[in-house]
Amino acid sequence: FLGLDLRISDSGKKKGRRCLSKRGDPEARRLMHNAAMSARRTAAWKGFYEALRARGLSTTEALVALARKLARVVFALLKNQSEYLPKGI
Repeated sequence: FLGLDLRISDSGKKKGRRCLSKRGDPEARRLMHNAAMSARRTAAWKGFYEALRARGLSTTEALVALARKLARVVFALLKNQSEYLPKGI
C-alpha cells in the first residue's frame, strides 16, 4: 500500500529492470524514505543498513529495503498497539 514493492519486467530469458511500483500514497512513501535515511544512522538500524550495503545493494536499494522493514515494524506496532523495543530487529 506504500508503493515500496518492486515492479519486475522480465520476459522469457530477458531480465528487465526492477523499479518501485509507486502504486501507493506518494506522501507516505516519501515519509518512509525520509525515516529510512534517518534510521540508517541510529544504532538500532545501522547494522541492518550496512549489511545490505555489504551484500552489494546500492544506497537507494538499501534505503528502500530499510523503508520496507520500517513500514512492517510500524504496521506491527499499530496492529498490536504496542511500543517499539529496538532489541528484536
